[in-house]
Amino acid sequence: MANSAPWPEKLTFRAGARALDIRFDDGVTLTIPFELLRVESPSAEVQGHGAHQKKLVAGKARVQVTGAEPVGRYAVRLTFDDGHSSGIYSWRYLRELGESAAARLDDYARRLKAAGLTR
Repeated sequence: MANSAPWPEKLTFRAGARALDIRFDDGVTLTIPFELLRVESPSAEVQGHGAHQKKLVAGKARVQVTGAEPVGRYAVRLTFDDGHSSGIYSWRYLRELGESAAARLDDYARRLKAAGLTR
C-alpha cells in the first residue's frame, strides 16, 4: 500500500539560524524556525487537553533544539534547551508548520503583543 502523504527525506537542524530545514520526497523543502516549533509544540503542555486551552508561550525567540529522536516511522520528538521535550511532531504536522510558518509567526506576534508579552 502506497503512502500518499509526502515523506521526509532529510532533516537539517541549523543551530546558527535557529531553524529546521526539512526536505520531502515530493521535492518541497521547508524551513521552520525553532521558535515556531517550540511555541506550536503538539504537546498537551502547549496545546492543552481540549478546545481553547492552548497556552501562549513567550520568550522563545532564541530557543535551540538540542535533540531529536525518531518516534516510530511517523514522527520525531524534539528536545529544546529550555527543557521542553514532550512534543511529538508527526511528519504531517511538520509539513503544516512549514507551509504556514510566516502566517503562524505573525499570529503569534499579534497574540503576544495583545497579552503584553515578548518573544
